Amino acid sequence: MAMSAVTTEACVALVDDDESLCRAMARMLRAAGVRSVSYPSAEGFLADRLRPEFDCLVLDIQLGGMSGVELARQLADAGSTTPVIFITAHDEAELRGQALRAGCAAYLRKSDPREAVLEALHRAIRQP
Repeated sequence: MAMSAVTTEACVALVDDDESLCRAMARMLRAAGVRSVSYPSAEGFLADRLRPEFDCLVLDIQLGGMSGVELARQLADAGSTTPVIFITAHDEAELRGQALRAGCAAYLRKSDPREAVLEALHRAIRQP
């Protein structure tokens, strides 16, 4: 599904310690007309006092330091309603359960096709 006409003004945060994945995902999003800002850690995301208002957060579950699930919980506790998509290289039942309990809009594997990622973003951004 093409996202460019629907989400041209959308801005997505990418929080992942895999620099090459962040670059690849940022290129994919840019091609779809979506702006993105990458952070190498949950702590880096939280420390950015100038971060824009994001339409969606894409969080790696397993980060060094605070995990993506912990970041999502902290943001929710602070009142954030920004949709969260979790992404992981290690699809384990316990991690999936943690992500679902944290209230994610989608749970993806890093190996999922580009179309699945874009579709999940489209659904998350278009949520009422």
